[in-house]
Amino acid sequence: MKALLILAMLFAAAPAVAAKPKAIVLFYADDLGYGDTSVYGQSKVPTPNLEKLAEEGCLFCDAHSATPICTPSRYSLLTGRYAFRRPGTRILDGDAKLILPVEGSGERNVTLPMLMKRAGYRTAAIGKWHLGLGDGEGAIDWNGEIRPSPRETGFDHSFVMAATADRVPCVFIENGRVAGLDKDDPIEVSYDAAERKWPDEITARTNPELLKAWGRPSDRQHDKTIIDGISRIGHMRGGKAARWNDQDLADRITAEAEKFIRESAGEPIFLYFATNDIHVPRDPNMRFRGKSGLGIRGDATVQMDDSLGRIRKALKENGYEDALFIATSDNGPKVSDGYEDGAREAWAGENPSAPFRGGKYTVYEGGTRIPMIVAWPGRVKPGTRSNALISQTDFARSLAKIAGVEVPEGACGDSMELSYVILGESGAGRESLVEQPAWGPWGYRKGPWKLIDSEMPQLYNLEDDPGERNNLAEERPDKVEELRAELRAICA
Repeated sequence: MKALLILAMLFAAAPAVAAKPKAIVLFYADDLGYGDTSVYGQSKVPTPNLEKLAEEGCLFCDAHSATPICTPSRYSLLTGRYAFRRPGTRILDGDAKLILPVEGSGERNVTLPMLMKRAGYRTAAIGKWHLGLGDGEGAIDWNGEIRPSPRETGFDHSFVMAATADRVPCVFIENGRVAGLDKDDPIEVSYDAAERKWPDEITARTNPELLKAWGRPSDRQHDKTIIDGISRIGHMRGGKAARWNDQDLADRITAEAEKFIRESAGEPIFLYFATNDIHVPRDPNMRFRGKSGLGIRGDATVQMDDSLGRIRKALKENGYEDALFIATSDNGPKVSDGYEDGAREAWAGENPSAPFRGGKYTVYEGGTRIPMIVAWPGRVKPGTRSNALISQTDFARSLAKIAGVEVPEGACGDSMELSYVILGESGAGRESLVEQPAWGPWGYRKGPWKLIDSEMPQLYNLEDDPGERNNLAEERPDKVEELRAELRAICA
């Protein structure tokens, strides 16, 4: 009886764990590979904030983005649907129309932020968007209110880049309007294939002497308008007061995240923070230069880690100590992608997908197997690892479950409710998942088996061959046909 009384007293004295977190944060890196950071074994790139997050939570070893490219991965994460189910979800230009469902378009057309709003969270999207803007009925008017924008997809507040840092327009859009725009200097944007859109346009071809050493294009796609010493994809003129400075880009969006957290103190929040790091063009702030042993790309990773640490600090300082924090990436790595920034030379002999094969654009494991770390004080056991198979499409239903909100029937159709996996409570994840390609053959995972479905199929047993070197297709035609039939049924 005395022992029971002591146990009851200890239980009463223990801090209560909230039924749901006061804050849910999705920290979404860009082009960050499985083997890019110290927490996953890269000794030349220090990422102490990621390491601390892993010490306090669970590190995932078989987590996947839906595709090996940015736009469709983001679409899948925010809708719980494979991107191939909606036309137009390839890599978008900066003036593309919005591809996410908007509020009021039907119960089946819901997004993760819409679900979080229904659960009582104040929602924000900060950083890279790359999901389109406007309704596509005409050209986007960058000088007025842009609708629909993130607001219509479920975000109460937004401060975003239209697309990527290598695409125009190189400005931030705050709640549907270009931030800091001078009305007397209107913005014009074009994705015309012409080398020069306007007679006075300054491009990599007309004025190469204006390029930063690491802003030189390596292909014809990236050689258009020069902004801040870096040539971009597409043409832009005007809006000079609103243009970002690349070396301050990470600081600017991180400060906006800190501001959102500070101004929301006391309210439940859902923050989708999508950093541009470590996507090209890489121009990290000078205080991060030389902080890694792997050149400008490694330095951009250190900068990304700094942003993560600052956001976690802001959460703790503003009453969100119990935040559920998820750090992951939109797809696998690409060392050199459009610019001669020295990354290829610095990374010679290194594999940012280690120990896997492939990277961005491919359906080898390095293309979609991405870093993922989850921490939630009192719920996720510190210092743990999970080998569960999980897809970012599963975030929609899983976070809805954690937040205590129902997903409407027919919505988030490819999402599985795996909250117990995300919280590190079970290793029983998905049985299978689809790896949608950038182009070329599709990938399909089932248990230890991996099929790359082409005319000359590739079959790997990842348990024995994680580097996908030993093609078993000829030895196991039965397994090829079994997996091929399942993949095609899912995609039908």
